[in-house]
Amino acid sequence: MFTGLVTDLGEIAAVTPTDGGVRLEINTAYDTSTVDVGASIACNGCCLTAVEMAASKFSVDVSRESLDRTTLRGWKAGRRINLERALKLGDEMGGHIVSGHVDCTAEVSERKADGDCFMFTFTIPAEFSRFIAKKGSVVIDGVSLTVNEVGEEAFSVNIIPHTYSVTTFGFLDVGDAVNIEIDMLARYVARLLKQS
Repeated sequence: MFTGLVTDLGEIAAVTPTDGGVRLEINTAYDTSTVDVGASIACNGCCLTAVEMAASKFSVDVSRESLDRTTLRGWKAGRRINLERALKLGDEMGGHIVSGHVDCTAEVSERKADGDCFMFTFTIPAEFSRFIAKKGSVVIDGVSLTVNEVGEEAFSVNIIPHTYSVTTFGFLDVGDAVNIEIDMLARYVARLLKQS
């Protein structure tokens, strides 16, 4: 489990094909001596398992399933990514409950300045747009955010200067794809309504 509060801006150091997908080597500011092999780390919102540790870097294996469903399929060396270590009992819950299971990808359709902030609009597949609610929570590339506006197949979020500077939002442009995790509560409510 995660909170959607990014704690490091990592960088892809290497992408190596494997029989089952790819291995990613990721540069990080984390003290990797405190990260166990087998630990979960959210990488742009995808919960991945650390399989190898080195000074200032760790490696993860990504399956074909994850490559097919997320933006990871297009990652190359040099790409910056949002990182968050798994939540521990007693940690502050500053965002919302995040599983690290990406539901779909969305595309940046608009980016505009709004005073010191930035408004980003995303187009999302129709089958997932019903889970997005105004003033509800959504995870975009691992960042817990509040939805400002909702359309039929689009929604907008407002990014404050701090979030813009410490996450990958500073690198996002129109046409870029992002990972989306819908709110867990919305997912369960939809399931219950379908069964009733």
